[in-house]
This record gives sequence, structure tokens and C-alpha cells, in this order.
Amino acid sequence: MSNPGSFPTSASAHHDHAHTPLCRSCGAPTTALTPAPWSGPSDSPPPAYRPIRLPAINAPTNTAAIVLTPVPQPLPVPPAAPPHAFQTPTKRIASPDDIARFHASLHGRHFLGFVAALSASVHGRKLSDPLPAPPSAAVSALLDLISALTALVASTPPLPHNSRYGNPSFRLWHEKLTDSASDLIARITSTAASPADLAGAEVELAPYLLDSFGNATRIDYGTGHETNFAAFLYCLARLGLITEPDYAAIVLRVFAAYLNLMRTLQDTYQLEPAGSHGVWGLDDFHFLPFIFGAAQLIDHKYMKPKSIHNPDILENFSKEYMYLACVAYVKKIKKGPFAEHSPMLDDISGVPNWKKVNSGLLKMYKAEVLEKVPIMQHFLFGSLIKWED
Repeated sequence: MSNPGSFPTSASAHHDHAHTPLCRSCGAPTTALTPAPWSGPSDSPPPAYRPIRLPAINAPTNTAAIVLTPVPQPLPVPPAAPPHAFQTPTKRIASPDDIARFHASLHGRHFLGFVAALSASVHGRKLSDPLPAPPSAAVSALLDLISALTALVASTPPLPHNSRYGNPSFRLWHEKLTDSASDLIARITSTAASPADLAGAEVELAPYLLDSFGNATRIDYGTGHETNFAAFLYCLARLGLITEPDYAAIVLRVFAAYLNLMRTLQDTYQLEPAGSHGVWGLDDFHFLPFIFGAAQLIDHKYMKPKSIHNPDILENFSKEYMYLACVAYVKKIKKGPFAEHSPMLDDISGVPNWKKVNSGLLKMYKAEVLEKVPIMQHFLFGSLIKWED
């Protein structure tokens, strides 16, 4: 019998080595036996590997370029002086060279500057805050337009439908939009100082409006359609119907109402995301409310970008701030850990302040929306947003 703590004899060592697995590095016996292999359906299978974050299949590939680009700055909208030669706008972008040509053009620069100016107009403002100036007649007409389109949803219920996306009733709703577009636009142009100067404007403005709410054939909606709504507003600004004192009302009243209508359309008719970045996108449908919403929160005393992880903040303040409303919507429709289904939003929550979030999103909007051919190939050009050869 060996003494306690003594080394084993060669015989006993041989016996132990025969039954004890050896270390692959040093050849010494290991202290733990190799677990028995999984025997099949009678036992619980080994847990499936679950990554912290899904593969970055659609992750932006030009992140460094986005970081190095200057922040888009507010620019005034160049006025379009009468007499006007309104025309049906057409698509002109088909290649990266066309994208570069657009961004180098007057209206390419000023359209992005218009978006930046809208963003700057709502710094530190809640949706319920009093407007810095009374709503103009054009702003009121825009709100009436969105109210009328919202009422069309109630009169166009979804049909029984088995697919996940694309309720065919959306086509009927869009047909009603098409039928009423000229009249709705005429109510806006009638608010001009000289309405006669804008006679025939519907032929140019209607295509922007019709493409602002999704595609009736594909029953989808995405950031390209949202950009067409911004282009519609830009055209109204070029015609003098919207001026800089209106910008806060355009964001806090008109765009907020547009966003609510789009959420209603998305939920009612199960619109398919058009060109979604999937797990790496901000949202399957929208981009601009994140820009405007981050601007609203600049210099907020208590809420920081990381506050989106606080359920109480989302519940109590999502009706006042578009960014929080968008995050709350994403959390409602997407299941699982937030960092997995929305890694981009999760990353942004680590940014120290809202000003950096807002400036980063403006740069990202230019790079990920306005510089993408699959999105901008549907952008329209006419006499108000001119294509420069």
C-alpha cells in the first residue's frame, strides 16, 4: 500500500494510464474524463451556438469614408422664379457616375442642405412644443392632405390574406390616392401669393407625392419613398409655398403626421420593406425620423443615447421624440435581444451625446441613401429638381 501523497508505482501508473485520458501537450494523465458523446434523441442535444450578433452580411462597407466626410450643413433652398415650365419628372440615375453628378449639382447639394436645415430647426424641441411661428396656410393644407389620406385607410380595410407581406387592399388605397392627388395638391398651391403663377404645377408635383407612400405594384415601402416625400417638400419650398420659418412646423407637425400615416399603412397592409438593410439597418422602412429625432434630443438635460435601453423612458417619452418612437416601434415588431436584431441602433446608443448622433446620421443618410443607386434610381427630376447634364 503506498503512502499518502507518494507517486504511484509503474504498475499502478500503467493501470491508471490505460483508463485515464492523457494530456495532448505533456502526456500526463488528465484529471477529468472525456464526456460521453451525445447519444441521440433520448437525451437533450447540446445547445446550439448563438452568436452575440448576427453576421454582418449587410453591414455598411464604407464606414471609414462616412466618418471622414464633412457633416452636411443647412443650406437655403434656391427659389424658382416664375414663369414656370412645369413638366412630368423622370428618372435619370442609373450608375455611380450619375450619383456623383447629382451630388455635384446645385440641387444635389441644396436638397441635402434642406434636410439638414429641417433637422436644425427642431434642436431641443418636443413634438408638443408650441411652434416658433404660427402654421402657414401651406402647412395647414399639408396637414389636411395627410388627414385625408389617413381617412382613406379607414374606408379601405385590408382583405383576408395569408402572406406575411403585401395585402392587396393597398393597391386600392393607392388608387384612391392617385385619383385625389391633383385636387389635394391644388389646395396647397392655392395658398401661394399668386396662385395663377403655379397653374399646372400638379403635373410635376403629383409624381413625387404618389411615390411618397410606397409602390402599389410591389406593395412595399422604403427610404427611397421617404426621400421622395422630402423631395416633394423641397419642391414646395422652391415654389415659395414653404419658407424657413415653416421648417419646425414641417418636421414637428407635417412629417410627424406623415410618419404616423406610414406606420398605419405598414401595419394595415403589411407593406414589405423595400431595399431594407435587414439586421444592419436603422429601421426596415425609415431613416429621416432618426435624424430629426436625434436633433430634438440635442442638449437634453437627462436623456442620453443610451437611454433607449430604458423601457420607462421609451414608454413615457416616445410621443414627444421621434427617435424614441422609432426605437419603440422597432422593439415592438422585432423579437429577441435588441443587440441582435438592431446592432446599428445598439452601437449608436454608445455615442456620448445626441449632437454626435445627429451629425453622424446626416452623414450616413447621404452615404447609405442618397449615394445608393438601387435607391436613387427611382428619384425624379423635372424643372424644380433639375438634372444637370
